[in-house]
Amino acid sequence: MNKKKLHKTLGLIMLLPFIAWAVTGVFFFVKPGYQAAYASLSVKTYALGPMPQLSAKQDWSEVRWIRSVLGPHLLVKHEEKWQQRDPQTLQIDAQPSEQQTRRLVNDAIAQDQPRYGHIQSIDGQQVITDTGIKISLNWSQMRLQQSGQDTDFINQMYKIHYLQWTGIKALDKVLGVLGLGLVFILAMLGLTMTFRRKK
Repeated sequence: MNKKKLHKTLGLIMLLPFIAWAVTGVFFFVKPGYQAAYASLSVKTYALGPMPQLSAKQDWSEVRWIRSVLGPHLLVKHEEKWQQRDPQTLQIDAQPSEQQTRRLVNDAIAQDQPRYGHIQSIDGQQVITDTGIKISLNWSQMRLQQSGQDTDFINQMYKIHYLQWTGIKALDKVLGVLGLGLVFILAMLGLTMTFRRKK
């Protein structure tokens, strides 16, 4: 490879991180589809009935009392971890049934049918809809989290912007430093050429 071709190749390599930052920077400035991709999805709650009498001996640091389409839920924080307890027996209610998960999620996604569509499959506390949305249920805290192809795309743009190109943390750090170095060298070359022309 002669010097001219080598310089062109090096120039293109040096431009790669700059182009990646420029394109993704414009994307993050405009933020198309952000609202839907990161929209919050909450368990729908209803008016509460009376809270059950709790023993003073319980060593819970926090207690929450909510009501969903499934009925009342007693959520407690024990040793820095949240648990759902049966309101009558106070025994740990660790996992919902598939029917409970279906009813709970259906009640939540009814607010936005165009995005969420209908439940297609349920695997434990993971739900997938026929519009490709993945919904995770945190039963112990009665929380929902949603993501779709748009969320995955924006997350990928984020990785490109920060030069997380390989998925290997140590290697991506090297790429990040190298990318910054290349942009700095490119900037210095541009300044040098500018001042030389003036002279």
